[in-house]
Amino acid sequence: MSQPMIALSARLLLNLKPWRNAPAWRIAFSGGLDSTVLLHLLAHLAKTENLPELKAIHIHHGLQAVADAWPEHCQSVCDGLGVPLQVVRVQVQPGASLERAARDARYGAFIEATQTHEVLLTAQHRDDQAETLLFRLLRGAGVRGLSGMPSQRPLGRGHLLRPLLDVSRAELEAYATEHQLRWIEDPSNQDHQFSRNYLRHQVFPVMTRRWPQAVANMARSAAHLSEARGLLDELAQIDLAHARTVGEFDWLGVPSLELSTLVKLSDSRQRNALSHWLAALTRLPDSDHWSGWEDLRDATGDARPIWRLADGELHRAGGRIWWLSSHWLRAAPDVGRWPDPSQALVLPDNGVLTLTGKIPEGPLHIRYREGGEAMNLPARGHRDLKRLLNERGVPGFVRGRLPLLFQGEQLLAVANLRGLDGSVQDGWNLHWQPPDEDQGLS
Repeated sequence: MSQPMIALSARLLLNLKPWRNAPAWRIAFSGGLDSTVLLHLLAHLAKTENLPELKAIHIHHGLQAVADAWPEHCQSVCDGLGVPLQVVRVQVQPGASLERAARDARYGAFIEATQTHEVLLTAQHRDDQAETLLFRLLRGAGVRGLSGMPSQRPLGRGHLLRPLLDVSRAELEAYATEHQLRWIEDPSNQDHQFSRNYLRHQVFPVMTRRWPQAVANMARSAAHLSEARGLLDELAQIDLAHARTVGEFDWLGVPSLELSTLVKLSDSRQRNALSHWLAALTRLPDSDHWSGWEDLRDATGDARPIWRLADGELHRAGGRIWWLSSHWLRAAPDVGRWPDPSQALVLPDNGVLTLTGKIPEGPLHIRYREGGEAMNLPARGHRDLKRLLNERGVPGFVRGRLPLLFQGEQLLAVANLRGLDGSVQDGWNLHWQPPDEDQGLS
């Protein structure tokens, strides 16, 4: 092996050093040049180094007829290197962007295949990083987008690693030539209707003729921006730690932040903190859509503003902002009679209800608020339910989902609200466990 190729092996090994104790390394193997070189490098390193078990995974998208032959090619390469191969066929959902849909399907399969603490290795390199930076710059991305592809990130139960981000495409081509490797040439890589292909074949050759170091410099800029993003993430964590105060309605299990803490920050720090918080909940809005946050933040005290985002809504209630998605955005189906109040009652799309203590006599029913309900309270008499909910500051979004216990037409209890949730005198209590996110998505 030539000296440059030895250096390439050493760099790869150095980049993977922190992950040597993983149960297995799975190589995302498309059969193309980049992943073929990565697989070959690792298979040969495994002969002299104590590496985790190597496995390869090939995703068959079924988007073009020629691709039907690729699993067989990949199997032949893996057999020659002694690396087991898993072929996964995925269904690409139709949509505006075929590239995005194929990527979503691919990474969905990667998440499914990657076991606890395992590592998935992909073969993106320095040129890919430069293309990513320019592509996102043209789309008006901020620091988060311009930081490029991270060298590592969580993936399902394991981690995704990109150990070749400091390696150029030219180095990979030289390695493949020296070792006489065979790889697949995907015809779609020449289709200039795909933005990345256009950049790769039409834009970058012109740039590098004028600025030979353009790719290396752009990849270096992405590294600087990645460091800046890390600092912004640290700042967001500090700000969010102050806003994640204990609230009276934490038992709802709904993500929320204290609004008064956020509004003390500058506008840019507010957006930074919220972007960090929302990233785990929804696709982030573009810069023009952030006016929705300002409308919600600045609305008058008695307003019920809503900021609608891609995967849910942000509501304001009780001095807090609340993230609502899935079941919280749907009306709860009617319940009706509770056949056996001694047993927990599963509410359709609305969690579980239990009645503890001495069970009230007579047929019991569960309903949701429709308006006009009232309760008879000891020492307080006949009270309108709306006023009782107002007194306790119950957020508007939960009022239509709070289970109400009726005996005939008499409202006996409102689940989980102290003083309204049972009878101290008769020794019974109504408890509601709201649905968690998994229940809401089922």
